[in-house]
Amino acid sequence: MTTVYDVPAEMLIRKVAESLKGMQEFNPPEWAKFVKTGVHKERSPEQDDWWWMRVASIFRKVYINGPVGIERLRTAYGGRKNRGVKPEKFRKGSGSIIRKALQQLESAGFVTKTKEGRVVTPKGRSFLDKIAGEIKRDIPELSKY
Repeated sequence: MTTVYDVPAEMLIRKVAESLKGMQEFNPPEWAKFVKTGVHKERSPEQDDWWWMRVASIFRKVYINGPVGIERLRTAYGGRKNRGVKPEKFRKGSGSIIRKALQQLESAGFVTKTKEGRVVTPKGRSFLDKIAGEIKRDIPELSKY
């Protein structure tokens, strides 16, 4: 049985984002084309499909690290803020993006909220494992991975 741990993260996130585009629960909010992904960024994302990539990445992180909350995910998506001549400082990522992505994952039935944080449901686990199996089957070199 192939799991998320058996394939490279980049390949899995790309494939999951493609499959999430076809689902009606996953649509970027109206403000998504104007927003930065955190205060540490200077510009908004340049990719057209960045919303689905972020949702897929959050989905994978909840699978691996769950139960996880919004604050831990904000820390994971944070980075160093350039403050000019002053030393750089760490700043957390955007909480609204993470919150909306988790709400969409919950409405699709892939993630559920518990007392400790968000966890992946059996439906979400099978969805990710199925995609990981497809990736491993399509690329024979991954048998060593």
